[in-house]
Amino acid sequence: MSLEIRVPTLPESISDATVVALHKEAGDPVKRDEPILDLETDKVVLEVPAPQAGQLTRYAKVVGDVVTPGELLAVIDELPAGKEAVETDDKPAPALADKLPELPVLSPAARKLARQHDIDTGGLSGSGKDGRITKQDVMRHIEQAAQTPAPVEKVQPEPAAAATPPPVTSAESDLRGIRREPMSRLRQRIAQRLVQVQREAAILTTFNEINMHAIMATRSRYRDEFEKRYGTRLGFMSFFIKASIQALKRFPIVNASVDGSDIIYHDYYDIGIAVSSPRGLVVPVLRNADKSDFGELENRIIEYAERAKAGTLEINDLTGGTFSITNGGVFGSMLSTPILNPPQSAILGMHTIQQRPIVEDGNIVARPIMYLALSYDHRLIDGRDAVQFLVSIKEALEDPARLLIGL
Repeated sequence: MSLEIRVPTLPESISDATVVALHKEAGDPVKRDEPILDLETDKVVLEVPAPQAGQLTRYAKVVGDVVTPGELLAVIDELPAGKEAVETDDKPAPALADKLPELPVLSPAARKLARQHDIDTGGLSGSGKDGRITKQDVMRHIEQAAQTPAPVEKVQPEPAAAATPPPVTSAESDLRGIRREPMSRLRQRIAQRLVQVQREAAILTTFNEINMHAIMATRSRYRDEFEKRYGTRLGFMSFFIKASIQALKRFPIVNASVDGSDIIYHDYYDIGIAVSSPRGLVVPVLRNADKSDFGELENRIIEYAERAKAGTLEINDLTGGTFSITNGGVFGSMLSTPILNPPQSAILGMHTIQQRPIVEDGNIVARPIMYLALSYDHRLIDGRDAVQFLVSIKEALEDPARLLIGL
């Protein structure tokens, strides 16, 4: 009996996905719940597992295909009851191999390049794993073909024409290192949203600077005790989250969003924290962040960062959010204008900390200074509110005791 593997139901607001990886080949045995292929949506990569042990008969889709819920992805033949699929490096049984033509296995890039240059891959030998034909194998074939002299035919000489440089062929272009790769779904979505927000919102940015001396002294004083209690180190981000929430309570318009001709106010504080992942920048959301203490915030931030790197964030982790914070300082950014994360109306940008000379009590001293940037939608937020909001964050961070007594 055959089992059909189809595109699962996708989360709300996501209509399709792209096949980005095939983990098996036709004829391979598979175990129950073993990943068969990966689907990439606008926000996350979804693994599609085998619902039952068996043998993968065929794929109905290839890498790069766009699919919608319910479409056929692959077919698996069930194993007889009581038998389990065992992973081996052996080829399919002779009886099955006799029925199937022996075709070379190509990587997606190799297949695309071979198709562009109309190359018969039947005579190519692969240097990849298990004889897999790679893009380099195809490139080597193109280069060797270009170096092989073509048969000389005697023809009547033609009148001399003006010398013109030969056109650059696609093969020559490839050999010079030009590569064409499709954008990931996440990168496409980021591009769409960036263009959208630039087109629809009236974005302004206001700046300020923070003397980080008090926060750094607080961290040093309580570092060991904090780590012992919460199992994680005390970072800067939890301070900025707490200070932002306090400022959002004072200026609720910054926590609001525009919906047509209406203003949507939020009486909760779901804070998006921008983190880097191999697929691009993602913004997981700390829900009800005002109800978490410093230790809970630090642990949740670390968990999101680890899951972003592992590619295991889920759709619900990335949806919603009323205000966002991004820290370009971890990459060395001194100053930037962060872009809004729609439909949010404001985003706070942190930057690198540098020792700078400032005046304290009439004396010039060196202090760790960070520049802050608040980008906001001027359709909704007036400049006065934006400036005072950022000043509120500055005051709370330069005197952390304010966070305890709500000033």
